Parts: sequence; structure tokens; C-alpha cells
Amino acid sequence: LWRLGYSARLLKTNNFRTAAANTSFPAVWTLLARYSGIIPGLFVVVRKNRFFTMPDTVEDKADLKLYSPHPGVRGMTQLNREAFKRTVVVPVLKVKTEIVNTLLKSLKHVVLQRPGLKRVIEDPEDENSRFLILDPHKIPEFSLGESEQEVLNQLNVHPEVCKYNLELTYENFKSEEILRAVLPEGQDVTSGFSRVGHIAHLNLRDHQLPYRHLIGQVIIDKNPGITCVVNKTNIIDSTYRNFQMEVLAGESNLVTKVKENNIAYELDFSKVYWNPRLSTEHSRIVELLKPGDVLFDVFAGIGPFAIPAAKKKCHVFANDLNPESYNWLLHNCKLNKVDGKIKAFNMDGRDFLLGPVREELSKKLPLQKQEQKNSFHIVMNLPALAIEFLDAFRHLLVREPCGTAGLPTVHCYGFSKHENPAKDIQERAEASLGTSLDGRCSTYLVRNVAPNKEMLCISFQIPVDVLYKRPCPDEAKQASKRLCTSNEFSEEKFLS
Repeated sequence: LWRLGYSARLLKTNNFRTAAANTSFPAVWTLLARYSGIIPGLFVVVRKNRFFTMPDTVEDKADLKLYSPHPGVRGMTQLNREAFKRTVVVPVLKVKTEIVNTLLKSLKHVVLQRPGLKRVIEDPEDENSRFLILDPHKIPEFSLGESEQEVLNQLNVHPEVCKYNLELTYENFKSEEILRAVLPEGQDVTSGFSRVGHIAHLNLRDHQLPYRHLIGQVIIDKNPGITCVVNKTNIIDSTYRNFQMEVLAGESNLVTKVKENNIAYELDFSKVYWNPRLSTEHSRIVELLKPGDVLFDVFAGIGPFAIPAAKKKCHVFANDLNPESYNWLLHNCKLNKVDGKIKAFNMDGRDFLLGPVREELSKKLPLQKQEQKNSFHIVMNLPALAIEFLDAFRHLLVREPCGTAGLPTVHCYGFSKHENPAKDIQERAEASLGTSLDGRCSTYLVRNVAPNKEMLCISFQIPVDVLYKRPCPDEAKQASKRLCTSNEFSEEKFLS
């Protein structure tokens, strides 16, 4: 009775206490009505309000499953939005219209806070009043605490908490709540995805596949701007770094536009590799570069390293084996107006290292001085295979070393399932290079790809004894002659 807000003086009345002790609970309300005119300070409301009072069969508790759709949707594979409708019981306060805003601020910690649900609704019986919906999780017993009652007293609001039938529809539930209600109990729910422009990319598990079309439609419904949902159907092809996919819902247009670090890219998601989770890593590497530096991007994709580096006034050589990636790289260079600053190649990564990279380093490294401010960076972002390409640096240059000035810095990516991923990546890199990197490298954890699978980046300057092969006298003369011929050819090509 105290929680219902009635005066404690009621408990001091002997006649009432004696009668109540021998009376069933439903009859207490009759006794309250009888004594309401006798006991000072006691006011009892016994009339049921037709609009918001529930039938007698409803328990005097708020529905704590407020955010759960109708249980009948369990196992649904074809989306039926009407089936999600349900009515729940929520606590409300009746207040005068002119103090609604004040009360919302004062009771914000107990007022319903739910996107898509109104906190204030009209009173059909009184145009000067409104119903303020309270959070049933905060008011589970339809009774306010002392602090809330004090607020109501100060505003002259009757502290009676009433019940209201609130109808919830498909639109009122979040995607995770919908999928959790549909999929078998205890199974993982997929509500997260990678967004690539207007495309949502999922990696569904086997137990989710029977519900895949429903999942796709729910994601479109609940995420403005998403008009296509796809699911990866196999692992990434290690040659071209793309994968087969199935369109689950929406349009089948897979040519899209994305923006990363304030740079726009266009691509066909079905034919090239793009991972929005790597934007921070792209930015991290580009921040290491200074204007005038040289960047060799061995597995460039559509240009997320190359284009921002070119915008930073670096000299960029970008390569990708996938003809589609190469074409979109050229397209994005023009789109971002850096097509004159990037030399693009469509080659195997090893051929790129042994060809254009070797040629450029042969020309530029001998000119480097100890105080030279510009540097060379080689990015190798093909985590599944890149470490296997490191052996291409062994004796890449045949000449006497020019000192340690300007030695290229390599940023090589790899996956590891080892209990010590950093150690694993370093040991594999050392095996490929044929030398120790202790004290000469750093490893950076890029992201967790899957349970017990990490993606890392190992960065190091190529050791002198790895990069250079000291020629014998005859080889030195031939190398010098080749270098001169190469320089003459490059000048003629440039002039033409």
C-alpha cells in the first residue's frame, strides 16, 4: 500500500487493520473505499479508465519483454512484417499538456527512450491532457520511487501510474531483435555487416543460410541507403582477391561508390577487392609518407594506398595483377585527378618487384645521400601470400652498396593463427629474406579477422646484405653499362 502512494496514517487505523487482516486482497479495495471518507489524507481511485486500464486478468506488472517481437515469428524464412505485431502493457502518467516538456526533463531517467516510439501520446478523453509513457524496465511494478513522486508533487501531478496497451509493429523493432526472434534459440544472430556504398556484405554461417533472404531484407529495411545485400559464398581467390557472392535482397547492381579518408573510389564489388575495415590501416601507412617520398604499391587494388599518397605529392608506382582492379585503379586516378602522378602496372607482383621496382631503385639509390630527406616505401598488402614474395628482395640490386642511406622500408602484411602472431610473422619473413630481423623490424596488429586469426603488418628496412649483391669486376662493368643504357632509354621515352 505504501508503494501505491497512499498515506501511512492508514496503517494506524485499528478498525481498518483488523478488517484487512481477515479479508482477501481483492476486498481490500472495497475497504479502502469505505474508509476513504473517514481517514484523513486517504484518497482512493476505484473507477477503471476505459482507455488505458487493462482487464482484470492482466498481472500488475509491466511487460519486460517490451522489445521482443511476437513469439509466433520463430522459424520464419519469408519475411511477413504483419506477423511481428504485438501489444504490450506499459506504465503511463496522465499530465496536463502545458507541463509535458518540464516533466520530460525532470523524469528523463524513467521515461521511455526508444527510437521510433512516442513518449507522449494524446488522451482521447481529455484534449488538455497527455499520457507520458514510462520505461517498463524502470517501473516494473507500476509504482514510482520517492524521488519521482517528489517531482510530481512539486508540479501538482497526481502520482497514479496507470496501464496502457501499446501496439508494437515491425517498424518498432531493431534488426537484431527481429533476427533473434526469428532464428532458432541459442544460435548466433547476424546483424553486423560491411558496408560498401549501397551494398551490405555479409558472411553468413551455415545455420543462418535458410534465413538468408529474410536477413537480407531486414538489413535493407533497417539501414537507410542500403539497397543491395550480398553474402560471400566462398573464400577469397588468392590470385585476384575477389570472391563469389549471392545477392540476398534488393537490386543486383554491384557497381558502387565509396568514400574513405575523404577520397572517393568507384568499383565493381563483384570483381575487385575492397575492405572498408582497412581504412585506418590505409591512413596509418600514408601518414608515414612525406611529400617527395617514393611509394611502390605491389598489390595496389583500386588504389587506397596509392591515391592518397599521390595526393600527398609522393611519387607512386602502383601495380595489380587483376585486370579489373587495374582498370578501376586507372579510373579512380582520373576521378581524383592524380592520373599524372601515378605510374600504374598490370603485372604479377614478383615481376613488378624484379622489373619496375628494381629499375627505379637502381637509378635513385646511388644518388641518395646520408642527409637525403626523401625515402622509399614498399607496401605489400596481400596477407595470404605477401610474405612469400619477400625473397624477391634477395640481391635485387647488383652493385656496391651505397651505404644505409635511403634503404627501402617494406610494409608487408600477413595472417597468423599462431599463439604469438608477431613472432610467427617475423620468423616467416626472416625465412623468406634469409636473414634475421631482430632489432630491425616492428609488427603492428591490424585487426582480428576471425577467431584465432590475426592480420598483422611487419615493417623493416631491407638489410644491406639482403638487397645488394657485390659484383665481380666483369659483372660490375656489365651492370654499369646496363644502367647507362637503361637511363638513356628512359630519357628517350620521357622526351617522346
